[in-house]
Amino acid sequence: MNPVDLFNNQPLAPTLKILLVLTLLGLLPAIVLTMTSFVRTVIVLSFVRQALGAGQSPPNQVIIGLAIFISFFTMQPVLDQMNEAGLQPYLKQEIGEIQALERASIPLKRFMLRQTREADLQMFYAATKTPLPATADDVQMRIAMPAFAISELTTAFQMGVLVILPFLVVDLAVASLLMSMGMMMVPPTMLSLPVKLLLFVLVDGWSLVVSSLLRSFA
Repeated sequence: MNPVDLFNNQPLAPTLKILLVLTLLGLLPAIVLTMTSFVRTVIVLSFVRQALGAGQSPPNQVIIGLAIFISFFTMQPVLDQMNEAGLQPYLKQEIGEIQALERASIPLKRFMLRQTREADLQMFYAATKTPLPATADDVQMRIAMPAFAISELTTAFQMGVLVILPFLVVDLAVASLLMSMGMMMVPPTMLSLPVKLLLFVLVDGWSLVVSSLLRSFA
């Protein structure tokens, strides 16, 4: 029998269990930030606020809270799969702690790989001089995590550009109008902000942004 399999099928000592739980709790913020849909969501919402030019409205607490709830919504199917694959067999004492973590990580890794660009994966495989895997399940977690984070940042900034462009057009139009009227001393934001807020409300902007985020993870 493989020694690793033997270790996986046996329960850990209480001290090791406590150490494992404390380690997971310490890494929980990093896991939420880099292995879920939170990064893309919070960055896009921040771009919306910046494009509106409304200062700190909505405040950071609202942006982060909304991003957390949207992330939980998008990650719910993955969490259900992790529960069925790892937690429930562990609670039934069918598998050990290590094996439960390995099984629970599979749905999470598959979610990350669906959102990861092949170019980012190839970059990290080239950096480690590791042969490319034959299937997605063969991708190592240590490569899937940074590749997913880079891909999320790229996708978030791409969506942010699409969010900013319409508001930039409004800013340019207002600035050109003020210049043509000789009102160069009037700050363009004084007029562009109400116009942008009015347009954003009329098109139901928050609903459009959130629905676009949800579809991007489908």
